[in-house]
Amino acid sequence: GCNPLAETGRSKLQNQRAVLNQQILKAVRMRAGAENLLRATTNNKIRDQVLLELSFLNSDLQILKEELEGLNISVEVYQNAEETFSIPLVPLGLKETKEVDFTLPLKDFILEHYSEDSSEYEDEIADLMDLRQACRTPSRDEAGIEMLMSYFLQLGYVENRFFPPTRHMGVLFTWYDSFTGVPVCQQNLLLEKASILFNIGALYTQIGTRCNRQTQAGLENAVDAFQKAAGVLSYLKETFTHTPSYDMSPAMLNVLVKMMLAQARECVFEQIGLSGIRNEFFTLVKMTQEVAKVGEVYVLVNTAMNQEPVKENIPYSWSKLAQIKSDHYKALAHYFIATILCDHELQPGDDEDQQEKALSQLYDHMPEGLAALAVLKDKAQRKQLGKAHLRRAVVHHEEALRVSGLCKKLRNIDVLREVLVAAHKRSLLKFAQQETEDDFLSISQAPDILAKTEHKIETIAPQFSKVKVKDFFHKLGPLAVFSAKQRWTAPRTIAIHQEAGELGFHLRGGSPVQIHCLDPRCSAASMGLREGDYIVSVCGVDCKWLGVNEVLEKLKSSGEQPLEMEVISCQDTAASLHSKSATYSVGMQKTYSLICLAMDEDKMDQTKKAPLKFPFLSWGTKNRQKAASTLCLPSAVAGSSQTKKKLSPFTLLNSESSLY
Repeated sequence: GCNPLAETGRSKLQNQRAVLNQQILKAVRMRAGAENLLRATTNNKIRDQVLLELSFLNSDLQILKEELEGLNISVEVYQNAEETFSIPLVPLGLKETKEVDFTLPLKDFILEHYSEDSSEYEDEIADLMDLRQACRTPSRDEAGIEMLMSYFLQLGYVENRFFPPTRHMGVLFTWYDSFTGVPVCQQNLLLEKASILFNIGALYTQIGTRCNRQTQAGLENAVDAFQKAAGVLSYLKETFTHTPSYDMSPAMLNVLVKMMLAQARECVFEQIGLSGIRNEFFTLVKMTQEVAKVGEVYVLVNTAMNQEPVKENIPYSWSKLAQIKSDHYKALAHYFIATILCDHELQPGDDEDQQEKALSQLYDHMPEGLAALAVLKDKAQRKQLGKAHLRRAVVHHEEALRVSGLCKKLRNIDVLREVLVAAHKRSLLKFAQQETEDDFLSISQAPDILAKTEHKIETIAPQFSKVKVKDFFHKLGPLAVFSAKQRWTAPRTIAIHQEAGELGFHLRGGSPVQIHCLDPRCSAASMGLREGDYIVSVCGVDCKWLGVNEVLEKLKSSGEQPLEMEVISCQDTAASLHSKSATYSVGMQKTYSLICLAMDEDKMDQTKKAPLKFPFLSWGTKNRQKAASTLCLPSAVAGSSQTKKKLSPFTLLNSESSLY
């Protein structure tokens, strides 16, 4: 990873994000305590004081939220260093996390479950922790992506080897919401995997915004990066469906995927016009439809951003920027078609049918009383329709400028203002160049433009297979056999005496090999060897990764001399239960609310209880009683009994020890 102490613009933003996360956590804890006091007290004077304190705390949280939003809209830090004249693209900030110490839990599990000397795996555990630490500050290039993917794949090995489905390992993962700053703490490794996936997508967006949009190669890389970002976020949405963090909720991820595809579409349009836009009929028709498509997708993004529950958590400036871009690109579409109508007359050598067909395809329907061919042939009609489109272009430009001026965060982005002002002046100049027409002959409203594109933009699924990862804990043996789901006896030493060159058993299977067709009268059977036992070592040499022929060669190499081998037996495993997560989510009103996925117990017959299936990252009454590392307080309901309480959708944290 990058040097965490490096004073780069991006590292400063991440450091500010980490500080804000801690301030938000402190304010949330104070508010949780105040809310608990408000529920507990009956003294009116104390209640008034607490209510006053809560109002101050809510104001502080709102200010912190606005500061966090300011970090999310600090797009100029992530843009390419080359001076550009383009509307900035929006990247995602990386999720922040706390350090995690795997040492004791993994060493204890190796000793208990695998019956091996855990001190031999200290280097492997240290490598895992170093990789996780490096993933907190990945470099903004393909090497950073590969490192995050390597850790994600490594987590798959760790999950299978050390996280059994029937109990927790005592490893607490804490991740902060990218938009609200609210921490989410779980003992479930799936939270770690989901957060790493989010950061992979976020890093792709930062790579995309860093690309040089003044070159063809840079724009191609930007399009590819945003498509890959959308693919990772889409994979996250489909794979982890019950994440407890707002930034990874299905609704939020759906909006982020749309935003990344819209930015990819925007880069495609810039790529088409990079070499210049020729003032030629069919070229302008193509550009009109392409830029109308960009405006259309940003309308969809803006609509999605203003839907519940995303509206309360998406940065306000992002929503306004999507609205600005939709108006800006709509205005460009009307400007291009106005240029077609005002600058191009149908010449005798032109193909009337082709031009009529091209113009007709720009509209769902022509204005009343006008026909495509008649407009092309009649100069007055062309001017009227062209001026109508210029009016709509000016209106859209003015709306984009108005919205950018109302948003404090966007108002401070100079290049955005410059692009909008230049486009507005160009449309006004074009409108002023047209001759004054009789108002009674002018067209009141230009028709909408049909969007069309020849370039397909879609998500690119993450290519995990291209990243080669070696299991850090390879020495434990083949994962198909030596996993957390399997239970084993401790290794037993069996002394073998070959009788007339015969061992008294056969071997089968791959790695590790199994005892097969054991003769119950042989010396090995009398020493405790069983049918189906796995051979893990012969004469002190590890054999977990050896095949049948290699193990057989070692067994027969001693000749008539006795030898010792270690074997293990598979124990019957009880029906595995789904991993229950010990979750805390700090309760905050509205924007800062992190609604736990509360799960009501199914009403079943007492005589016939079916096993409950818990969704990923769920939280229920039984979990609350068993979780030693967290504290969840139920909501105070007037008249509720002490024996049965419903869990509040906002779980409150009021103990310092409950976080660690």
